[in-house]
Amino acid sequence: MGLYNETVDFLSGAFSNHQTQIPLLAVTGASFTLGLLARSVFPQNESLPTVLVSPRSTVLPESENRKLPLPADALPGARDVASPYGSMRVYEWGPEDGPKVLFVHGITTPCISLGGVAHALVDRGCRVMLFDLFGRGYSDCPADLPQDDRLFSTQIFLALTSSPISWTGAESGKFCLTGYSLGGGIAAAFASYFPKLLSSLVLLAPSGLLRDSHISFQSRLLYSKGLMPENILASLVSRRLKAGPLASSKPKNEKPSAADVLTEELPSQSAAATQILSREYPHINIPSTVAWQVNNNKGFVHAFMSSMRYGPILRERQWNTWARLGEYLTAQNSASSNEDKRPADNKVHILCGNSDSIIVKSELVPDATAALDGNVVFKFYEAGHEFPSTKYEEVASYIFDIL
Repeated sequence: MGLYNETVDFLSGAFSNHQTQIPLLAVTGASFTLGLLARSVFPQNESLPTVLVSPRSTVLPESENRKLPLPADALPGARDVASPYGSMRVYEWGPEDGPKVLFVHGITTPCISLGGVAHALVDRGCRVMLFDLFGRGYSDCPADLPQDDRLFSTQIFLALTSSPISWTGAESGKFCLTGYSLGGGIAAAFASYFPKLLSSLVLLAPSGLLRDSHISFQSRLLYSKGLMPENILASLVSRRLKAGPLASSKPKNEKPSAADVLTEELPSQSAAATQILSREYPHINIPSTVAWQVNNNKGFVHAFMSSMRYGPILRERQWNTWARLGEYLTAQNSASSNEDKRPADNKVHILCGNSDSIIVKSELVPDATAALDGNVVFKFYEAGHEFPSTKYEEVASYIFDIL
């Protein structure tokens, strides 16, 4: 039962005897009681600073920087962009006149997870931009704002306007927006409000249409604000993140918990060993990067918990957002047909893994098709949720073909 069991064990040794079979109802009732008790015993830590600072402020000698699991210059074209929300890290490189691709990464990993795809697209003549979401990698975290569609859309604009070249002007040629996992939900939400800025939309194992039934009751309790003191929850989430990838896959009939969701972006150790996400630092791999991030970015755990609570993940919250995008695409396709012109790329391209236990193919296809009014194309790979970091050449080829 993942973090939920950790919560109970952490607060009361009475539940540490795993030979005792406790009915779910009794455990649930106990969690509420223990939660109320904990709130009266432990400090609530309500006075968080406005901005939680990232590791960017720690300047290391070049020899030490090179040894980090995530060196400060892991990707080309690194820059730190100041904003009212804190500093954010952006990477941008490739031919200035090439087709433009902006990447948005997932809930757990910084943008280095999409480094392999980005490098492969630059090899094909593209201009790419990646950035660390607030609280990940080298980006600060605004501690007083929810990590929701509004904050994420603002961050996308901050990244775009920091570029030395135009990504949105009349002569820019627009850009392809590519989002992975949570970034897929972020990208879909952004596209639903600002579709005219985009040349195409590519979603890699996207959140946003995850069925409510896939979030276990235990996880709902854990991520319900106010049940437990925030500092205790943060400590438990931090411990689970430090534990690394799941030791084994979940049975098909068992709901993945929030603890499982956050580790699905992490490839197996064998897969991680074959990744080349940074050409400057081939040693970089996602598991060690996430472990470093937990220990060194003060805003990471806060950002993860806030994204789980408020981010574009669940179908019940995001259906209207996807439907708005579908209505726009239907209108565009109708207009193109009436003008008897070759239609633009008025489809959403969704790429997923056949064995993804979080974004389930049999549910995603009918749900996305209905929400987007049929304006969608699917591509599936023999892989799991982590496929963008292991099959980056194939993913890059697909994206380049639609640019």
